[in-house]
Parts: sequence; C-alpha cells; structure tokens
Amino acid sequence: MTSLLQTRRLCVFILALGLFTMAARGMSDPDVWWHLRTGQLILQNHSVFHTDPYSFTRFAHSWINHEWLSEVLLFVIYRLAGFCGLIVAFAAVIAAALFLVFLRSPGRPYLAAVMTLWGALASAATWGVRPQMFSLLLGSIFLLLLEASEQSPNLVWWTAPLMLLWVNLHAGYPIGLAFIALFLAGEGLEAAIRPESWQKYLPRLKQLAAAFALCLALVGVNPNGIRLYWYPFQTLGSEAMHRFIHEWFSPDFHDPTYLALLLMLLALIAGLAATPRCPRLRSLLLLLVTIPAALRSARHIPIMVLVIVPVLSELAEAGLQQWGATRILNAPLAGTARRTLAVNFVVLITFVVFAVVRVRVVVNRQGETEATHFPAAAVAFLRQEHPPAPLMNHYNWGGYFIWKLYPQYRVFMDGRADVYGDALMTDFGSCYYLKNDWRKSLEAWRIRTVVLPPDAPLITALRSSPKWKQIYADTEAVILTRSQ
Repeated sequence: MTSLLQTRRLCVFILALGLFTMAARGMSDPDVWWHLRTGQLILQNHSVFHTDPYSFTRFAHSWINHEWLSEVLLFVIYRLAGFCGLIVAFAAVIAAALFLVFLRSPGRPYLAAVMTLWGALASAATWGVRPQMFSLLLGSIFLLLLEASEQSPNLVWWTAPLMLLWVNLHAGYPIGLAFIALFLAGEGLEAAIRPESWQKYLPRLKQLAAAFALCLALVGVNPNGIRLYWYPFQTLGSEAMHRFIHEWFSPDFHDPTYLALLLMLLALIAGLAATPRCPRLRSLLLLLVTIPAALRSARHIPIMVLVIVPVLSELAEAGLQQWGATRILNAPLAGTARRTLAVNFVVLITFVVFAVVRVRVVVNRQGETEATHFPAAAVAFLRQEHPPAPLMNHYNWGGYFIWKLYPQYRVFMDGRADVYGDALMTDFGSCYYLKNDWRKSLEAWRIRTVVLPPDAPLITALRSSPKWKQIYADTEAVILTRSQ
C-alpha cells in the first residue's frame, strides 16, 4: 500500500482508473443490439450466419459477418453480467488500449499521463460497447509489440496469433497490417539513408517482412474465408455510408466535441516546428497515414490517437529539455514523508470513490439511456398491438428492433450498411426526406407501418394523407399504419 502511495506510482494508478472511468458509458450505440441478437443466435445454432435473417428488404442476402466472435463475446458477457458487465468490460478494453499508449510515451509518468488524457478527450466521442473497440485495443498492442521488438526481436511474432484473433473479432485488421508495413517502410528508409548501417537493419527488415506476410496469410482463417480480404475496402468505398452515417463524416471543428482533436493537431505542427528533435521516420509515416484517415472519418480518430500521443509526448519532452525545464519531468515527488503519504492516501480514496460512484450511476441509468436514444415505449406498443408488417424503421433503430422485436418483425434496415448497399440506403434517404419518387418506394416495398421520429419529413407527409392513420406518438417516435 505504501508503494502505491508514492506520487509517481499514484499518478499511474489514477491515470488507469481515470481512463476506465471516462470509458464507462451507457449503451447508446445503435448496432450493439443486433450484435447481441446475433451472438445469441450463433450460440443457439452453433454456426455463423452467411445470409441476412433480420430484414425483409435483404432477407437471405449475402452477409459477411466479420464480427461474429465479438458478438459471441458480447452475448456471453450479457448472459453472465447483464448490461453492467458489458459497460465494465468495454470500459476496460478502451482503458487498456490507451494505457498501452501511455507505456509507449516518453516523459512517464507526468508528461505522458497528460498527453494520454488529452488523447482520450480527443477520441472519446467514438467510444462505446461496440466491436471496433477490439480493433482499438489490438492496434495499440501491435504498436507496443512492434516498438518493443527492436530490443526483443521475438516479440514481433506475437502479431500472428493476434491477427488470427483480430480477423474474427472485427474487420479492422488492415490497421494491424498497415502498422507492420509502415514500420517496415520507415525503418527501410532509415537504412537507405544510412547505407553503412544496412547490415544492421537487414535482419530487422526481414523479420518485419516475414511478420507482415504471415499476418496477411492468416486473414483468410475465418468463417468468411478469403472474402474478408476485400471486405474492409468495399466498406470504405461506400458513398452512402459517408453521406448518411454520422461517424463516417469528417470531424466538424465547429463542434466543441472535436476541440481536443483540433488542439492536438495544432500542437503537433507547433512541436515539429519548434523543437530540434525529429521523430523517427516510421512515426512520421504513421502520422501521414492516420491523420488523413481521422480527418476523412471521425471513427478513425482513436487510431490516430494511438500514433500521435507518443509523438507529442516526445516533442514536449524535447521542448522542456531545450528550455531547461527538465525538473518538471523528474521532480522528486515520490517522497515517503508522512505528510506526503497522507495527502496521497486522501487523493487515492477520493478517486476510487468517484470512479465507483460514476460507474454505478452509468450502469443504473442504462434504462434511461436506452429510452433517450431508442424508441423503447414505441417498441413496447408494437409488441402489444402488433400493427401489420412490412414495417419501415429509422436506420439507427433497426438494431434495437432486431433485439426487441425479431422474429415478430423483420426490419427495413439497420446498421449493417454493407448488407443493404448504397442503393437501398439512398432509397431510404429519399423516403425520409421526401425526395424523388418517395411514394413509389413505399409502394414498392408494400410498407404497412412506419415508425420514425416525430420530426421526420415523411411523418409530416403521411399524417396529412387519408391513406395513413397515426396509432401511436410520443417524444421519440410516431407510428402510422396504412389504412387503405
């Protein structure tokens, strides 16, 4: 206990606890619900789905379920510990990913802790109970292994079993391949710049190339086979996803949510310009890839944070050394004087109590979170009154309907944009916003019931039509049925 109360160790503990506390949040992601249902059905049927069972618009259509193992884990955690277990488990995953960033950052503990918390603030908007958090953790582990393998070469081979796990958890596996390739390219360029050191670099480069080839070969070891090689790139190329799905939008720097990200990018530019120390070429290549990705889609910000935080910490440390302020980094705050221990004990207890209380509040408010983000009362009405199908639902509600209403109702669409394709997503957008021949789309799909937010333009239009009757309304959703 006394060793934990030393200030430097207490800083590390509070950082880990703080990251966990920040990451604990209610389940508001629209996709978590169909992930839970899919995990349940995989366990019941002892097989992975390859066609869509949930919608009437794409029923039996090909489905590359790249997150099958994540879905099984989600449902197992849910069965064992409910929503509390899911919230705590994914908070731990996110906190672990960022704590590994801290371990890779110069200036530990104080400077690195500040930079890690800054990175957490920059990426927090994309956190949640969702399979892509496994990609965040695995990406962080890959970077740690690749850096540590310079001193302990055999560590690089751990990327292979991790890649095998990754390709079955989430299709974000190209992140790991890209990290290996960028390390290989960066260190290859360093060797080319210093021809006299080529023999020194060669074993390392061969090892990285072999690790890349092995990881690439393992991508096909999954229930979807070789189709997973091109699946992520098909998803990235979807125009409709970039038009309709908020997390695929570019970050809007007018939104305060992205202020920490903006300041981080400005600090990087200032640090590169003001300090004499230049990051290694591999770090620069990683920045040149991850920063444009983050600026293209907000969902990639956490991956950029894995890269940028250690670089910022390195630049800040160099700046402090340049200005003769190294005392800030090496201040002797780890004293064992009785007063210091007493103060640190109070700080420790305060943070632990705060963390426990906050996590309990998040868990206890899950019902409120659910009712705020999803039409819980409207779904209860649907289960009781059984209005006729087919049913048109909002894109963000499809997953919730799958969890609550399947198999009683099949959805119009849900968060599996890859299953529905650009054409159907565009068709839904046309109906929702009354564009093009929206009436023909309703007729073509033989929609009998519509469940949408009260402010949806389609709701306004159908309310004024004699063919449609409102049977339910609250602040979250309106239900209309076709009367003729």
